[in-house]
Amino acid sequence: MKFYKLTLALLGMIYLTSCASGYKMIEPQNLDYNSQNVSEKGISLEYRYDLLPKKYAKKEKKSGIKLVAIGLKNNTNKPLTFGRDFKISFENGKSVMLLSQEKVFSKLKQQGAYHLFYLGLTPTNIYTTETSNGYTTSENVFPVGLILGPGLAGYNLLRASSANKKFKKELEEYNLNGEIINPGQEKFGLIGIHSNTYDALKVIYIGNIEEQAESEDTDVE
Repeated sequence: MKFYKLTLALLGMIYLTSCASGYKMIEPQNLDYNSQNVSEKGISLEYRYDLLPKKYAKKEKKSGIKLVAIGLKNNTNKPLTFGRDFKISFENGKSVMLLSQEKVFSKLKQQGAYHLFYLGLTPTNIYTTETSNGYTTSENVFPVGLILGPGLAGYNLLRASSANKKFKKELEEYNLNGEIINPGQEKFGLIGIHSNTYDALKVIYIGNIEEQAESEDTDVE
């Protein structure tokens, strides 16, 4: 009986310690992209969905937000600014609601305080008894909760915090909003969009690129 209870406690610990999710850096420049779209005016777009692990993926689905890795190459002879000269749209013509990196992080990060509930295991004890001739001769109490409760809470808090820091750092590093892409240059980034589907994406221009370029040349003169 003692061995059985200790085994259950050990299995419970293994199960519970898997609750917080780690975070593996996405590094969009190193991904294999399965989709590509070349705009009629010379910007090539490649993108990929399904980037996040475990907890983050669940929150992504629940919140209706998709994190998308994209690669953009400027095949024109003019510098182009993401968000000013062009933007991302769905292939079917529906507008894409692009979210700020702060909003994406706020919605998809792991909630560390949730793991404090493990402290509720603190009062848990394992009782073992020894008998002789049908009579209880001794009873032992092992306060397993003093290990499980604080241990699991602390472990999961640290794991979630570490994963969130990596996630936030990568979102900031690969923020393309306002980025200038020079002729022939390729840039990679991460964007958050409001979507419950995996619809195809494309590049669309904002205004008239040629007129903007001529205006900029006149200003310089």
